Amino acid sequence: MINEFEAWINEHGIAEIECLLSDMNGIVRGKVLPARKFLRSLEDNSLRIPSSVFLVTVTGEYPFADDNTTVVIDPDADLRPDFRTLCVAPGYRTPTAFVVVDAYKSNGIPLDLSPRQVLRRVLALYSEQGWKPVVAPEIEFYLTQVNADPDLPLSPPAGRSGRPETSPQPYGLEAITEFEDLIENIYEHAEIAGLQIDTLIHEAGAAQFEINFLHGDPITLSDQVVVFKRLVRQVALKHGVYATFMAKPMADQPGSAMHIHQSLVEIGTGKNLFVRDDGSDSPMFRHYIGGLQALLAQVTPLFAPNINSFRRMRPHHSAPINLECGYDNRSCGLRVPLSDPTNRRLENRLPGADANPYLAMAASLACGYIGIMERIEPSIMVEGGNAYRRSRTLPRTLDEALDRLEKCTVIKSVLGEHFFEAFTMIKRVELDAFQDVISSWERNHLLLKV
Repeated sequence: MINEFEAWINEHGIAEIECLLSDMNGIVRGKVLPARKFLRSLEDNSLRIPSSVFLVTVTGEYPFADDNTTVVIDPDADLRPDFRTLCVAPGYRTPTAFVVVDAYKSNGIPLDLSPRQVLRRVLALYSEQGWKPVVAPEIEFYLTQVNADPDLPLSPPAGRSGRPETSPQPYGLEAITEFEDLIENIYEHAEIAGLQIDTLIHEAGAAQFEINFLHGDPITLSDQVVVFKRLVRQVALKHGVYATFMAKPMADQPGSAMHIHQSLVEIGTGKNLFVRDDGSDSPMFRHYIGGLQALLAQVTPLFAPNINSFRRMRPHHSAPINLECGYDNRSCGLRVPLSDPTNRRLENRLPGADANPYLAMAASLACGYIGIMERIEPSIMVEGGNAYRRSRTLPRTLDEALDRLEKCTVIKSVLGEHFFEAFTMIKRVELDAFQDVISSWERNHLLLKV
């Protein structure tokens, strides 16, 4: 494999290699090495990084572990490139390639703090049963004016007409062409990076877009989402604007989601296990939905990981507030899209665009797996009604969501206790950091009144 990699480097004239991995928040971290040094590190097994890279908070800090924690933050992790992800990195002056790396302990055991390894752990449960999940994410993002002062609100950028959007333009083609050069640049870079992206649409928000990925393997698609988000931000900066995947970047605009379409096929035959031979929903499909309905509200931080995530999940803000399920009903947290029987699938509409894709997919698939194994029956389908009128079952805040997550022992055993402890520790530290900040709303309404 090393010889093949060296030949590929020489063929493409690559000078530097970026080793990419995702931390708990889905932020890309890693190393950049000269290509020759990278090859030497593969030969002598010296490609390493501190395992604490998976414990960095979104504010760039390391949480202090107390005396009772089992989280160890010091040892190095061995990095092993997944050569299937090797690709030319677009947009660099120096010829550069990137490759996604997996983290292992020194004894060769997968590092259980790694989100990629967490997802792989869940997929192994399916594989043991002879099943293979298939997913297709849809991710939304905003373009905004450059904003160097975080105390100021974000604003839509001006397009090629010189004017910013001032009203909703869902599915607007002219609204897309306002940023035609930027969008074409995104597609060009995505092609170079080997991303399997499909449809692009203009969403309801001002300068808000959605990109759909072709369906495939959950790890591969998670890799692609991570790379895509990085790529889009880089392209946007070259065009003098920001691209943001915050769940709710602007108060008067809809939030941004990462909807995940998911189905289950039989390994070997490729048969869709969510449908019977007569085209009707299979018991496995019902139990999968039942598992999501029973457990997703308990694991919300895995797909809504930030304070800002919960600003998106409000009634009539294009985001679900409960776990109702319906056929082609976008007010539900769980939607069964219209399709022929061979493409029967479920759309999980809960995750935000800010979610770590590895963890969002791991959470969704883990809940579905438990539903199948425990034969959990779903609630009655919403038939044409508005699910926003039904009771809220999702937590309203990150604090409440973490309380629920810490009590969800069944998910803890599936995802791994070490990961579970590290993740909740990071989120508690981030929550405490947010509580230290006094907002402009407080100064505006309380400073001279109370």
